[in-house]
Amino acid sequence: MRTELVSDALKMAVATRGGTVDGVVFHSDRGSQYTSAEFGDLCDQLGVVQSMGATGVCWDNAAAESFFGTLKRELAHKRSWTTRADARRDLIRWIEGWFNPHRLHSSNGYRSPIETETTWYRHHTDEPARAA
Repeated sequence: MRTELVSDALKMAVATRGGTVDGVVFHSDRGSQYTSAEFGDLCDQLGVVQSMGATGVCWDNAAAESFFGTLKRELAHKRSWTTRADARRDLIRWIEGWFNPHRLHSSNGYRSPIETETTWYRHHTDEPARAA
């Protein structure tokens, strides 16, 4: 995977939340795209704190692995796309239109990601939640 791909994804996530995410934690495995100086510099510029799983600890990234399993099961294995642009559009639509606002998660107390984020903002900041 290219560093540019994960950098673009992080920039999109930051933009979705209004451009400011100081102190948010980005957890990943130790892939070269995440350990690159380029990605580290981007995280520093955005105020994102990097967190990486320990080598050989497979359950350390369980939430991300669960997300990708769900993505494959609910979207990718049911579709094929003619172009990357079509795939990207459907992926964004699935994440932003279904997964984040509606999909309930046991790790979030059976709330959606947006509901969990909104609740966190209400209890930890004076700012209104930025999640759409």
